[in-house]
Amino acid sequence: MVGGTIVTPARRGFPFKKLAWVAVSPFAVWAAARVGGLERGSLTTQLMTATPYAAAGSVIPLLIALASRNRAASAVAMITTAALSLSVLPRALGTADATAGRPLKVLTLNMLFGRADAASVMELVRRFDPDVLSTQELTPDAVERLDSAGLKDLMPYRVLEDEYGAGGSGLYAKYPLTQLWGLIPPTGNKMPAATLALPGGKPVQVVAVHPFPPLGPQVQEWNTALRALPASSGDAVRVLAGDFNASLDHAAMRELLGRGYKDAADEVGEGLVPTWPANKRIPPIITIDHVLVDSRVGVREVGVHTVPGTDHRAVFAALTVP
Repeated sequence: MVGGTIVTPARRGFPFKKLAWVAVSPFAVWAAARVGGLERGSLTTQLMTATPYAAAGSVIPLLIALASRNRAASAVAMITTAALSLSVLPRALGTADATAGRPLKVLTLNMLFGRADAASVMELVRRFDPDVLSTQELTPDAVERLDSAGLKDLMPYRVLEDEYGAGGSGLYAKYPLTQLWGLIPPTGNKMPAATLALPGGKPVQVVAVHPFPPLGPQVQEWNTALRALPASSGDAVRVLAGDFNASLDHAAMRELLGRGYKDAADEVGEGLVPTWPANKRIPPIITIDHVLVDSRVGVREVGVHTVPGTDHRAVFAALTVP
């Protein structure tokens, strides 16, 4: 057009600031759920076990937000990364102090429907010489195989509630065991409890822990079972050892710790060592097998060991009891 002005439309740049919010938001929601204990239902409960990976991954949206120069998103990303890191990193650092007392060694293993290799279990028993062995998914066949492999000679005392399938559990010990009836109400899988006559002082109470996994409607039974576990007691030292089907990122597990317990692996900086699934094409990715001890118990050592035939790794804890 003669005498007219040609106007070129301004190009819109790539929406980096919007991308920052897209990247940051899922991690911010995750952090809020973890810190606030807001997981509900089966899916979010299962996802919460991946919090250590979310903590590591939260650095990526933080870098994206900083690169986009989106101040608000950068601030949210920084808070998110800090919250997730503070939830996770202490497990790799450890806070345990050397504590004098009677030694107590605990070994726990989920035997996967009794299929764990008995010879490998016995190798751990002979190497670490535990005072107590807590077994989950203990079947009658597994009891026979363990005894045939020599367990009846090394750990002759036992409180067993074995059954076919995943529901059986049992406690083996070097010292006399007395079953504690009624300490834990029936809540799905068998969770036997017993008093161990540990030499040199008062007896110690031990519980073989194995709630249902939080799959589908079983998440309600899982919550009920964790709430049913006894709080620590001033009258007796208690040790809870087994497959909790829970990590320290679950609100229900933290509530249990708040009733007077500490996680042995967490105490010595081994709290991020995964225990499941073992012996698979993928390496273990989550930590759901634990030894919990009351606040008076010292923790000297924790080790996690792979056993052929089962998808859980064994957890060994060397403790000191007042």
